[in-house]
Amino acid sequence: MASNDTIADMLTRIRNANLARHQTVDIPSTKMTRSIAQVLSEEGFISDVSEAADGIKRTLTIKLKYKGKSREPIIRNLTRVSKPGLRVYSNRKELPRVLGGIGIAVISTSSGIMTDRDARRQGVGGEVLCYVW
Repeated sequence: MASNDTIADMLTRIRNANLARHQTVDIPSTKMTRSIAQVLSEEGFISDVSEAADGIKRTLTIKLKYKGKSREPIIRNLTRVSKPGLRVYSNRKELPRVLGGIGIAVISTSSGIMTDRDARRQGVGGEVLCYVW
């Protein structure tokens, strides 16, 4: 079944794979999911992102990160903020800080998908997609 909210679908798949302590998780590839995965990779929440095409279908394979012998997931929480029914926007002065800067907010700006920190640095606002910590 195809989901209308690809971002929520992506976050749920990552959350479920984390709980089940999977090494990798496959997600349907879109420009948006690729960009979000790229941001998560740059911020060190996931170890690797690769894309594979099976005919017309493209999938992202995300390698999850765990720490220690007990394999504690690096990603503690993923929360969808802006939903299709209720979009959440933030201007550059009101960009959210997640857990006082420990976590990140993923923002969709006119300059692309970036973290709240990068958006603040560039002085741009946008749609608050999700919080990760």
